[in-house]
Amino acid sequence: MSFLHPEFLYYMLPPLVIFFGLLLTQKEAQANYFSQEVMDKLRVTSNTLTLKARNALFMLIGFLLVIALADPVIKQGSVEVQAKSADIMLALDISDSMLAKDVYPNRLKLAKQKALELLKLAPNERIGVIAFAKNSYLVSPLSFDHDAVAFLLRQLSTDSITEKGTDFLSMLEVVNNSMQKDAKKYVLLLSDGGDSKDFSSEIAYAKAHDITVFVLGVGTTKGAPIALGNGNFIQKNGKVMITKLNENIAQLATQTGGVYVQNVNANDDVKMLLSEIEKHAEKKELKKEKIEKYFPLFYYPLGLALFILLLATSSMSKREKVEVPSSFLLFALLSLSTYNLHAGLLDFKELDAAKSAYDAKEYQKAASIYKKYADDAGKPESYYNAANALYKAGKYKEAVQNYERARFDTRADRAKNFANMGNAYAKLGTEKSLQEALRSYKEALKIQDDKATRENLEAVEKALKKMKQKKQQQKKNQQNKKNQQKKEQKNQQKKQENQSDKQKQNQQENNKQKNQQHNKEQKKKDETQKSKEQKAQNDKSKEDMKSKEPHQDKQENKTQKKEQQKQKQQKSMQELKSKKQEKKDEKKKDEKTAAGHAMQKKKKEMSDAEEKKWLKALNKQPSTFLYMLNNPKNSMKKEENNVMPW
Repeated sequence: MSFLHPEFLYYMLPPLVIFFGLLLTQKEAQANYFSQEVMDKLRVTSNTLTLKARNALFMLIGFLLVIALADPVIKQGSVEVQAKSADIMLALDISDSMLAKDVYPNRLKLAKQKALELLKLAPNERIGVIAFAKNSYLVSPLSFDHDAVAFLLRQLSTDSITEKGTDFLSMLEVVNNSMQKDAKKYVLLLSDGGDSKDFSSEIAYAKAHDITVFVLGVGTTKGAPIALGNGNFIQKNGKVMITKLNENIAQLATQTGGVYVQNVNANDDVKMLLSEIEKHAEKKELKKEKIEKYFPLFYYPLGLALFILLLATSSMSKREKVEVPSSFLLFALLSLSTYNLHAGLLDFKELDAAKSAYDAKEYQKAASIYKKYADDAGKPESYYNAANALYKAGKYKEAVQNYERARFDTRADRAKNFANMGNAYAKLGTEKSLQEALRSYKEALKIQDDKATRENLEAVEKALKKMKQKKQQQKKNQQNKKNQQKKEQKNQQKKQENQSDKQKQNQQENNKQKNQQHNKEQKKKDETQKSKEQKAQNDKSKEDMKSKEPHQDKQENKTQKKEQQKQKQQKSMQELKSKKQEKKDEKKKDEKTAAGHAMQKKKKEMSDAEEKKWLKALNKQPSTFLYMLNNPKNSMKKEENNVMPW
C-alpha cells in the first residue's frame, strides 16, 4: 500500500496530534475551584460519554480523515498511452465570388459553418486554417485548441485580403511551408473552384510535395450574381456576372489522392470528408506516456470516520441493558449506505471498461456493461449510454427500450435523448416506427430547437409520404391486375364461345354437304330410272310399228322419227342442264372448302370481329342452288370493305 498524496500526513498529522493532546490534558474549568470529591457530588450522573472520551473520538476521526486525504492505494500496474493525430489544414476561399447567394446564406458563411462543424467532429485532431484569394496567409497553425481556431475562423471575410482573384497554387505553397516537409500533408479545401479549367500546375505541385487535397465544393452549377455591400452586382462590360460552381476543381482532389464532395444542407458532406481523411491519413505519434493504475482505498478510513462521528455525537447510555432499536437501525442504514458508497466508488472501473469497449467499436460489450451498471446503480444516464452502444451495434429495438428508460434533469440532455430515440425508431424502417420517430423528434424540438433534428424530422416525413404513395401504388397495381385477370377471363370465355360457334358452323356445313351428296345420288337414280323407262317405251313403240300394216309404215315412221328426235333433244337438254348444275355444285363446294381452308389457315391471324364477319359472309351463301336468288359476291364485298378477314 502507498499514498498518492503523503504530504497530508506530513503537514496535517502533527498539528492534529498537538491540538487534541492539549484538549485531552486540559482540566475542566470547575476543577480549579472545587475538589474532585465535591465535583463528583455536584455532577449529575447521565451515564453518557465523558468529555475526554468524546475528544478522543474526535481525534480519531481527524486522524482517519487525514489518511483518507492522503489517498491510500494499491498499485495494479501501468498502461502506456499514445497521443496520435492526423494533422488537417483547412483552406478557406475568401474571394468575392464566395459572396454569391446560390446557397443559404451565402457561399462564404456556409463554408465557415462547415469548417466549424469539422472542428466539433474531430476533437482529437490538430487543425489549422489558411485563408486565400489572390494571395494566401496562415490564419492559425496546427493546434488542438479548437476554440481559438474557431474564433479566428469566424473573423474571416472577403475584406481580409484586398487583392481580388483566386490562386490555388499560392495556397498549396503556404500549406507546404506551414507543415512538416518530410510528413504527408492533408488539406481540406472549401471553395467554389474559381474560374480556372486547367489545374495541371497545382496537381503537379501537390504531388511533388506530398500534399493530398480534399475538396468541398461550395455553390451550385446554376450560379448566382455577386452582390456587393452597396446592393449593386459585380459587372463586366456592362453585364451582370454570374458565378457558378467550377466542378473542374474535382481534378485537383482526385488526381492527388483525395476526394471531391459537393455541399449539401445537412452535415453529411463534412462527415464523409472527415471519414475519408481518417481512412487516408497516417496519424502521427505526438506523445507517449505511461499511466499507473491503482486500486483506491480512501473510502475505508472515510467510512470509519463517519461511523465514529455518529457515536461521538450521540447520547448513548453506558448501562448494561440498553434498548437501542433506533441506533441499530441507524447503524444498519449507515452500513447499507457504506456498501452503496463502495459500489459507487468502484463504478469508474466498470465505466472505464465500457468506454474502452465503445472506443474499440465493441458496441455489444459496451452496451452490456452500461446496462448492468444501470441496473445495479439505478442511474438513468447509464441507460442512455447503453442505448447509444446498442444503436451503434445495429440493435435498434433494444436501443429504443433503453432510451425510454433514460431520465435526465437538464433540458439539453432530454432533447438529445428524444432525438437519439427518434434516430433508432427511424432505423427500424417500418411505418409504425417512422411515426414513433416523428413523435420523438417533435418532443425533442419542443424542448430545444436543433437543426439536425429538424432535418431528420423532414427526412422521416418524406419517407412516410413515399411509403404511403408506394402502398397506394401497390393497391392500384393489384386492382389493375385483378381487372386484367377479369378481362382475360372474359376474353377466354368469348374465345370458347366462338370455338363452340365454329364447331356448330362446321357441323352445319358437313350436314349441308351430306344433303347435297344425297340429293346428287337421288338425282342420278331418278335419271337412270327415267332413261330405263324411256328405253322401254322406245322398244315398245318399235314393236308396235312392226305389227302395223305396211301402208301405214311410211306415215308412222315419219311421226315416230319426229317424236324420237324430240325425245333425243329433250334428253340431251336435260343431260346438259344436269352437267351444268353438277359443275356449279362442284364449283360451290370447292369454293366453300377453299374458304374453309383459308379460314382455318388465317384463324390465328383473325381478330374476333373479323372472324364473326367472315362467318356471317359464309353463312349468307345458300346451301343448295335451289335457293341461290342473290349475288353473294356483292354482299361479301360490302362486308369486306371495312375489315379484312385475315
